[in-house]
Amino acid sequence: MKLYMEAKELISDNIRDYGMYIALIVIFITFSILTDGLFMSSRNLSNLLDSAGYIAVLAVGVMLVIVIRHIDLSIGFLAGFLGAIAAILLMQVGLSVYLVIPIILILGIIAGLATGFLVAKVGIPAFVATLAGWLIYRGALLLVTERTGTIIVQDDKFNAIGNGFIPSLMQVNGLHVLTLLVGALGILFYIYGAVSNRRNKMKYSFDVVSKQLFLLQLVFVSAIIAYITWILAGYNGFSWTVIVMLIVLLVYHFFTTKTVLGRHIYAVGSNPEAAHLSGINVSKITFLVFGSMGMLSALSGILFTARLQSATTTAGTLFELDAIAAAYVGGVSAAGGVGKVTGAIIGAVVMASLTNGMNLMGVGIAPQYIIRGSVLALAVIFDVTTRKRGK
Repeated sequence: MKLYMEAKELISDNIRDYGMYIALIVIFITFSILTDGLFMSSRNLSNLLDSAGYIAVLAVGVMLVIVIRHIDLSIGFLAGFLGAIAAILLMQVGLSVYLVIPIILILGIIAGLATGFLVAKVGIPAFVATLAGWLIYRGALLLVTERTGTIIVQDDKFNAIGNGFIPSLMQVNGLHVLTLLVGALGILFYIYGAVSNRRNKMKYSFDVVSKQLFLLQLVFVSAIIAYITWILAGYNGFSWTVIVMLIVLLVYHFFTTKTVLGRHIYAVGSNPEAAHLSGINVSKITFLVFGSMGMLSALSGILFTARLQSATTTAGTLFELDAIAAAYVGGVSAAGGVGKVTGAIIGAVVMASLTNGMNLMGVGIAPQYIIRGSVLALAVIFDVTTRKRGK
């Protein structure tokens, strides 16, 4: 009973952090029941994660933009435009995929820094600056694809980024061994990070949960990772899209939680004036965040183009809204200063799960938009009410 009460208090006090995970579990269980287990099949779960990949990458970047109290509406068509440029460089110029990918990422960084310059130095509101970018990149995408309408990408290495899977060392009872090893490493990494974080808190006399509840957390999260890994190992294993998502997750989680620049981002988002007075270069942080957003837009464009194996005139449509929705569902605060990389990824998976589950059930497109919009509204209401309670 004591453990139950402590767990209840922990969830209540940290509802912003745990709410998205609870919602995801509820969605998975509900759709698994409604689709007679089809939702949690190996093939469907693999497709679900792949479909969430390019939005999850965008959601991480836009989460940081929202944290510093700005917005970026240009990211969708920037991703579509740079994906088309990648297709042109591969198929019409004949460059190697190993050259194309870094070129596209650099172009993304340049585009993001240009937006950051307009916002940080010129003083144009981010909404207006990025709306201008939305129009520019939309027009640029139409220009580069107007001749054929669709640019088919026939490069197996490039297309594998969106459709391929990591190689299998061997098969044991039909299970993908390398995927099992990656999953095991993921569990070990999670346990190491959780234990280190707990030790650091105890070192500086911060409050921590009891040892019993902490062990329960470790077992619960490890079991979820193990279960998803086992399901995917029964199909083709982890896709390269999932690996890219994991790399983005690890890099940005480390950057935002373990580096000085990461702490400065949250300081600027919490109170830009106080951050400036304390010696933080707010313009530099704005440049950094928008440059990062541009790079992740480029990566998103690569993932989407590789998944479709082509560049189209409609690529990038509504990507920015899906990414912003994922960030808010993942717990970023509209007031700035609050948000986690893991939350943005989970938010993207939540939104993709809703779409995937409703498609399996044969729900029409109109009700799908209404349901997804309602989920976004609930996420923002949840943010507002939890902030009021925290005051």
